[in-house]
Amino acid sequence: MTTLVAVEEQEVAEPVSICQQCGACCAFFRVSFYWAEAPQRGLPETCIEPVTAHLAGMAGTNRPVPRCCALQGEIGRQVSCLVYAARPSPCRELQPGDEKCNRARARHGLPPLPPPGTAPARRDDAKLSREPG
Repeated sequence: MTTLVAVEEQEVAEPVSICQQCGACCAFFRVSFYWAEAPQRGLPETCIEPVTAHLAGMAGTNRPVPRCCALQGEIGRQVSCLVYAARPSPCRELQPGDEKCNRARARHGLPPLPPPGTAPARRDDAKLSREPG
């Protein structure tokens, strides 16, 4: 005789990316791109402002104190992008730890991140290097 045991599903929390804790770039740069990219990506019209005849921008980023209309949350704590899947090319190109990222983080009083492609230091590294081989 086979007995079936029900297994409750557990929610597994996704690790929070450094970008979801930061958001500095979304409140530092003007995000402008070729106007045809907006409908191609499916960006909502309410998130787009004209910059020039050929450039559009994310609403809110072409101001003296920029903040993208799609940015939700508190910079440096927890943020999200309301249009993440449809975000324009400048947002896709910026990488955690690159020069632009670290300039935006500095403006908001956040420490720099390691350059892209470098592994962040682990606590165990210092302990391992002190142990005799």
